[in-house]
Amino acid sequence: MVSESKVRSAVSFPSDLLDDLNRRLLQELTEDPRARTTDLARRLGVSAPTVRERVARLEEAGVIRGYRLDLDPAALGLPVAAWVRLKPGPGQVSRIAELAGRTPEVVECHRISGEDCFLLRVQVPAIDALEAILDRFNVHGSTNSSFIVSTPVPPRPVPLK
Repeated sequence: MVSESKVRSAVSFPSDLLDDLNRRLLQELTEDPRARTTDLARRLGVSAPTVRERVARLEEAGVIRGYRLDLDPAALGLPVAAWVRLKPGPGQVSRIAELAGRTPEVVECHRISGEDCFLLRVQVPAIDALEAILDRFNVHGSTNSSFIVSTPVPPRPVPLK
């Protein structure tokens, strides 16, 4: 598995990397990331070694960044989700990023443009549990929170062109 920490500032892939077969392979993996190599090979009309080699190349190039387990936070006792926008105080950007990294309730942290510098997604067991999380961040800047009421469009894979 390729580490998600590999972030490319300028993406450049070999021209043959995203050929029709690889696009079809990526589509199959998007629909079923746990598909067996032999099943993928059969559906794509190629050999299993071809599938293994192509997946390896896509991983090495960073096109496939990893494979994830999708857990239901509510089933784990964390039914409340909130987006927290954070505007750091002077000199606090690195402290906020570090704090977000060591706060388990922060399940996403994005550095964003605009008036706020960070956008965090937080999962907590109850609404009042968010207060303690916000208090940790408020010493480094100001926060603005919005609870997630529903998710009409759940996270989905990037569209393949």
